[in-house]
Amino acid sequence: MASLSELTHKIRSKNAGPFWVTIDLFCEDDAHYKRVRDGLTLPVIARCLLIPENLVKRFEIDNLKVIKVSFQRKYFQGSRLDRDMHGAQFAFLLEQLQID
Repeated sequence: MASLSELTHKIRSKNAGPFWVTIDLFCEDDAHYKRVRDGLTLPVIARCLLIPENLVKRFEIDNLKVIKVSFQRKYFQGSRLDRDMHGAQFAFLLEQLQID
């Protein structure tokens, strides 16, 4: 097993508007990309982020070796209950995730 931070070149998360966050996972080579692509399933992502699976969208961009994950925020950006206005902290959660 390896962490996503070991399998990727960069993981970043950011706002995708006031209601969504997006996380981009950049891989350097095909072997790592395939391992991340096959191991990072919707159920795995949902468990890691503690959100319902039906709120998660996952996109594969094969020619760039990028996986993009988008999900609805629990609270809209800038609201009183929003704890991460820029969506930047979600990348850290995925960095620690172990993939077979």
